[in-house]
Amino acid sequence: MSSSIETSSRKHNLSYIIRICCIAALGGILLGYDTAVISGAIGPIREYFNLTPAQTGWAVSSVVLGSIIGAVSAGWCALKYGRRKALFLAALLFIISAIGSALASTFTIYVLFRIVGGIAVGLACVVSPMYMSEVAPKDFRGRAVSMFQQSAVIGQTGVFYVNYLIAKGMSEAWLVDIGWRWMLASEVLPALLFGCLLLIIPESPRWLVLKGHLAQAKETLSRISNPEHADRVILEIQKSLVPANASKNNKVSLRSPLLFSILVIGTFVAAAQQLTGINVIMYYTPEILKPIAGGTENALFQTTFVGVVFIFGNALGMYLIDKVGRLPLMKYGTFGCALGMTIVGYVLYTGTEGYAALFALCLYVVAYATSWGCACWTMISEIFPNSIRSRAMAIAVGAQWFTGFIVTQSFPMLNENAYLKEHFNGAFSFWVFAVLSIICMYVVVKYVPETKGVSLEDMEKVMAEKLGKNKKREVAEASA
Repeated sequence: MSSSIETSSRKHNLSYIIRICCIAALGGILLGYDTAVISGAIGPIREYFNLTPAQTGWAVSSVVLGSIIGAVSAGWCALKYGRRKALFLAALLFIISAIGSALASTFTIYVLFRIVGGIAVGLACVVSPMYMSEVAPKDFRGRAVSMFQQSAVIGQTGVFYVNYLIAKGMSEAWLVDIGWRWMLASEVLPALLFGCLLLIIPESPRWLVLKGHLAQAKETLSRISNPEHADRVILEIQKSLVPANASKNNKVSLRSPLLFSILVIGTFVAAAQQLTGINVIMYYTPEILKPIAGGTENALFQTTFVGVVFIFGNALGMYLIDKVGRLPLMKYGTFGCALGMTIVGYVLYTGTEGYAALFALCLYVVAYATSWGCACWTMISEIFPNSIRSRAMAIAVGAQWFTGFIVTQSFPMLNENAYLKEHFNGAFSFWVFAVLSIICMYVVVKYVPETKGVSLEDMEKVMAEKLGKNKKREVAEASA
């Protein structure tokens, strides 16, 4: 009897939640690893294949193009086969990409395998945070989903250091001939670990309810909390899956006015993350620092500092996100992003040598980690109602990677443009990112509600209230 009372009174099994979220977060480590590995390899790859500025952008942005494909197909894959199987597919694609791109004999083969890796990235960045938001209780959800961003940062920092160790003491000629291949191939180990650990985590209880596997859903939710709480959550999930605007086959239309508005807002939030310039920092930092750091090895070494600072910034965001909320982090963090980009631009414009650019980059990544890192990924995984989450997240993250593709492809072309180089000395792009950051922050604060402490089942109502208030204000202003 006492055992039953103890089980009923237990609120959440946090140790179990943390274990399964940590495994799902390995998808973030691979996302960070795969996207940032190119930062150390792009210089040697450019020389090995004798690439033009446009081809250099394509060598980097090809993975982003694959990410668009992966993100757009992730919703269908996660809905049909489940969150866990979708993540397992991503792990397999990461392995194939690492081996294939490392062994590539031509630039075309390299690009094809990098696109395969991008598909894996797209799958992971949609499904990992989706899974984590669906297994974590509402009071812990911000920190749980932030683990995805933290893991991505750890993956990026880890590969920065791996790239540095591979390059340390080696000649430029060796890096051009062989070194970049070792950098790309090193991803096989974390991908194998991810695939093996996925075998021991449960399927998302919300997906199980969606597919009618109520017994399995109750078993997982009972381990997360207790049987009584599991029964209550299952009823809430069932109710949220078939709202009033569902069609006869119980499929909710994305074209209904409210859900379409939520989709547009969520898609903007996701895409705006890339307009802050984060992909430029992750992909091109060594190339940015090389002219003022004294060579490739020193630039790679300084890049590791950026990664370490990123980890601490994300840890700060994880600590604050369920305490102060999402919107305050977005406000103050975005101002930090704009300030950091402004200083980077100034350092490049004046040609200041030393550690000024490194300091500005560190300021940027701390501000980004707490805002567009932690808070943005959490918002994307939260604001879509249960009935459309997998489809909506796929569209939103697809738009995010499409924006990232444009930014990544265009950066080397802008950075090496003769007119812009003569008049701005490499600062132009960074000042543009500073302005875009402020504009994006304004839109987010205006149209996205605070989601701290709101259950996923109540999210549609909260979004409706926020949009309703804005709509009433707009009508009042128009009539005045």
